[in-house]
Amino acid sequence: MTTQSANLRTRFIFDDQPVRGLHVQLQSVWQHIVQRKPYPAAIRSALGELLAAGVLLSSNLKLPGKLILQIQGQGDLKMLVAETDSNHSCRATARWNEQANLDDGRSLIELLGENAVFGITLQPNEGEPWQGIVPLEGSNIAEMLSAYMRRSEQLDTHISLAASEHAAGGLLLQRLPEQQIDADAWTHYTTLADTVTPQELIELDAQHLLYRLFHETPPRVFEPEQIEFACTCSRGKVSDMLLLLGGQEVGNIVAEQGSIAIDCDFCGEKYVFDDTDVQALFGMEIEAMTGQQLQ
Repeated sequence: MTTQSANLRTRFIFDDQPVRGLHVQLQSVWQHIVQRKPYPAAIRSALGELLAAGVLLSSNLKLPGKLILQIQGQGDLKMLVAETDSNHSCRATARWNEQANLDDGRSLIELLGENAVFGITLQPNEGEPWQGIVPLEGSNIAEMLSAYMRRSEQLDTHISLAASEHAAGGLLLQRLPEQQIDADAWTHYTTLADTVTPQELIELDAQHLLYRLFHETPPRVFEPEQIEFACTCSRGKVSDMLLLLGGQEVGNIVAEQGSIAIDCDFCGEKYVFDDTDVQALFGMEIEAMTGQQLQ
């Protein structure tokens, strides 16, 4: 139903009811991300769902900038994060206990452990960022996001998400702000949306999926938007991070190891700073930073 490289976000709206929707399907973008790390299946699935959700929600960005979805836990799964921006690009990564057996059938909640939290950060290119953090509600990414939207934005929202090693997909229905909807009509649309299967979300493009679900009351569908992978890491940003660590700590590492290497969690790019780089960065000799002679 789609080409192997389809990475599309499609908007639609029901003209007879104040309900809007979005469909997203990510193929080559998602494959590029999962090839960066040996993700265990459960983490890979959750990360793909979070990425699809981020691409769906970022369509509502009012200003140029980023939307960051993040889940943090204290169990074997430490973090899931997906970033999308107003330029239709995205990236995602996860951190976990790589010594643990994560193919043991544990649920996402069990992997995250106690006191896990869900956060949304809006980071405009100009102006102050905004962040909301709440305890997790629900057993999967879609339930967590739906609960967050009801709590924070007080908007009726229905989200379906799915991911495999080959593709990630999602479907969102939402009541238009400041408009009333008949309860039976909302139930009708969400009941139809509930019939979508994970396989359909992954394999069907917007045209075929929306026809399958809503052919009796077809929505008005807009031109799809192309989504791409893009990483915002740079040597300059790593330099800023090293400056925050301080000359003594960075200098000690370089004195002991000869250089300091930082890998980007998102794209795998490696940034190496040797003693010459560090001395130029901090404007002083390594010996002055650490009080010890280089070997």
